[in-house]
Amino acid sequence: QVQLVESGGGLVQAGGSLRLSCAASGRTFSKYAMGWFRQAPGKEREFVAAISGSWSGGRIRYTDSGKGRFTISRDNAKNTVYLQMKSLKPEDTAIYHCAAGRGPFASPTRSDYDSWGQGTQVTVSS
Repeated sequence: QVQLVESGGGLVQAGGSLRLSCAASGRTFSKYAMGWFRQAPGKEREFVAAISGSWSGGRIRYTDSGKGRFTISRDNAKNTVYLQMKSLKPEDTAIYHCAAGRGPFASPTRSDYDSWGQGTQVTVSS
């Protein structure tokens, strides 16, 4: 399994931006897909964005609510995946978790990920 540590969360006003980071260790980072999920109080954990492993064409996927506002990227030299978020809305408030895929393909499905970070809190005030 992979150890994942998120950072970069915080309190921001609506319309603001944040960049989340997730540092990974424990296996060959570049081979595997990485994803971001979020969980708001009382709600299921939901998909936000995913990026494939380096040998799978660099495919990227986003939830519909994140398209045009969120950008996922990865730096394989630093074993880190990022989530740049702009035009944040109060409904984006949640704990954001990064996840390491079981394989190389970017997926919106939680069961396709086998390692999870503890999460970082994002709070967007109106």
